[in-house]
Parts: sequence; C-alpha cells; structure tokens
Amino acid sequence: MTTALFMLRCVQIGLSIRDLDLLTIGLVNEMFIESRNDEYPWAEVGDQQAMDAF
Repeated sequence: MTTALFMLRCVQIGLSIRDLDLLTIGLVNEMFIESRNDEYPWAEVGDQQAMDAF
C-alpha cells in the first residue's frame, strides 16, 4: 500500500491527521474494511432464531 492510498482511505472514513497519532496502520485498514462491509447489500441477514440455531 502506498502512502497516497493510505491517506485516501483515511479521508474516505473521515479520519484526520490528528486521529492518526492514536491509530495504527492495521487499525485504519480494519476500519476501512468494516465501513465497506456495512455498505454491502447482503442477500440475507440473520435474525435471533438463526443465531440460536448456529
């Protein structure tokens, strides 16, 4: 990953330069991945009954 790509991801998830003092590169990457997972149109979402069966 290049510095430019890393900074782009930070901007996309709303992080500032000051926020980066408190976060690691890995944590920023995980935050970016989770933000994309939240936007994914899942075909089926489990409910409590599915979780109990699991």
